[in-house]
Amino acid sequence: MANRPHLKFSVQGSRFKVRPPSAVLHSPSSFLAPSLALLLSVLSPFALPAAPQPARARPNFVIILADDLGYGDIGPFGSKLNRTPNLDRMAREGLRLTSFYAAPVCTPSRAQLLSGCYPKRVSLPNVLFPACPIGLNTNEATLPKLLKPQGYATLAVGKWHLGDQLEFLPTRHGFDHYFGLPYSNDMGPAEEKAALQSLERAAPNEPARLGPPGQLGITRGTRPPLPLVRDEQVIETVSPPQQDLLTARYADEAVRFIRQHRAQPFFLYLAHTAVHVPLHPGPAFRGKSANGLYGDWVEEVDWSVGRVLDTLRECQLDRKTLVLFTSDNGPWLVMGTNAGVAGPLRGGKGSTWEGGLREPTIAWWPGQIQAGASCDALMASFDLLPTFLKLAGGRLPDQRKLDGADLWPLLSGHRRAQVHSAFYYFNGAKLEAVRSGPWKLALPGQGAGSSAAKVPSETPSPATRLYNLDRDIGESTDVARQHPRVLRRLERLLAQMDADLGRNQAGPGVRPPGRVARPQPLLLPGTPFVMGDASPSPNP
Repeated sequence: MANRPHLKFSVQGSRFKVRPPSAVLHSPSSFLAPSLALLLSVLSPFALPAAPQPARARPNFVIILADDLGYGDIGPFGSKLNRTPNLDRMAREGLRLTSFYAAPVCTPSRAQLLSGCYPKRVSLPNVLFPACPIGLNTNEATLPKLLKPQGYATLAVGKWHLGDQLEFLPTRHGFDHYFGLPYSNDMGPAEEKAALQSLERAAPNEPARLGPPGQLGITRGTRPPLPLVRDEQVIETVSPPQQDLLTARYADEAVRFIRQHRAQPFFLYLAHTAVHVPLHPGPAFRGKSANGLYGDWVEEVDWSVGRVLDTLRECQLDRKTLVLFTSDNGPWLVMGTNAGVAGPLRGGKGSTWEGGLREPTIAWWPGQIQAGASCDALMASFDLLPTFLKLAGGRLPDQRKLDGADLWPLLSGHRRAQVHSAFYYFNGAKLEAVRSGPWKLALPGQGAGSSAAKVPSETPSPATRLYNLDRDIGESTDVARQHPRVLRRLERLLAQMDADLGRNQAGPGVRPPGRVARPQPLLLPGTPFVMGDASPSPNP
């Protein structure tokens, strides 16, 4: 049987020029051209259909999420204090994403990542507490739920924080299994006392920023013991000393899952408790860093990243797995030496300054993502859902509006691609800023969140301000007067979002949360507990 003609490629500058088969067949340099042309003309009516091209194997996905890690807390983003050799290697082998956004605090950030939406759209703009009557609605099309029909095994490990009632747990949102704490590690009675003491010492005037009493759970007073949950059952009550072991236990669960599911596609969501206060580095790391307990725990998180990546290499899954490392929000600056740093960024956790929600992020997939590069294009955690789903061969839901977009053009090397014309900065339900390209418009009344006590000058401004983040990443110089056209364009973008989710109140695009009538705390069987006070607390 005659060989098929091949396409020929010639390089011209940075482009490839394709010479079609006809050009090859009729080239004067090909003495077989007449015979082959005649043969093809005779056989063409009877030609067999071309064999289908094999589809790219469905990749595995791993998200490693730190808690309260600052933009400047790891080596690839400039840290000189914290040793992070595994993240350093991950960045050398992967892609640094330098304009990757989350949300200002814990619950909204996790809602954004797993739902593909702004937290306000799914009615989770505030932090949830134990025995909360609301949580992530089971009608939401979460990332693991959408991956399941594509044959993915799914596991959530670590901090959940999207509702602690049975219908809000990870196993009701597409995860096959779950192991971890259902909320922050300072939300048990002993942990709350330690965290409040730290807060009172560092910031005695730190204001409460939570919603009405009772609507977000047991926000202060007598809280239930901190529960460790496997699937839908509390298996242990976690004491402060036992928190020292959580990072290692999370890593063990992650490694076991990878090895068990090496023969099928999987999604691993590893959401660390670290480095949220109170600080609990493991015994092997305590006292070993040059940055106190905080640095100790950052370095343990780095070690856990190394365990995951090494396991993927050992199982020969590294070239089949997309791994993304990021944080849920910026550093909790009011905690002083028990908190991280935002590097060149202004502000921290709880604020809509860049330091509050621009996260140190690395994407890693050897052979698919360019090694040792960086990308400053605007991206957000809600983009992971459409990106992963498309790579898995799935389809986005038709009946649910999402805010995310496919990042693969950017991740695969098309650095000039633009996936978002705008990104909106919500603090709770309040819209405080918008970014488009390098321009960021901050609205009057934009607060400093949890950076207020650390940086006394961070008081709400009565004026609208415009920043060029390419030239002024620290948001120090208002250029609104010099760029009135830019100002008007961004004001139109704000009006569009006001018509969708609302600037202050709930707009028509907001969907309801899940809700239970009589919420109960998660308790180890046989543990007595009486529901206590539900007054506002100052620690998100």
